[in-house]
Amino acid sequence: MIWVFVFGGIAVAGLITLVAYAVWLAHKASDVFAEVKVLGKRSEQLLEIVSRIQLPDSSAIEPGPAARRIRPAADQTEQNATSASLGTTVDDVG
Repeated sequence: MIWVFVFGGIAVAGLITLVAYAVWLAHKASDVFAEVKVLGKRSEQLLEIVSRIQLPDSSAIEPGPAARRIRPAADQTEQNATSASLGTTVDDVG
């Protein structure tokens, strides 16, 4: 007959543990929902900030340094290649 009290005690302890776990889980779920609300507000703020950005027309954009680079003439390329093979440097500054 003592086994009834043992299993009854185990069942009561399990019920108390189950209730404590349910309360803990409810608190964690409310924390997650609060963070989701904050994330929603932050995303609204981000969308508002992004909507304020005004991009210029593509025709108004100046070409970058690579597009403005001047290619050397064929004879100048040959001169630089000849100088390189001779081990000398050419000063194109002046």
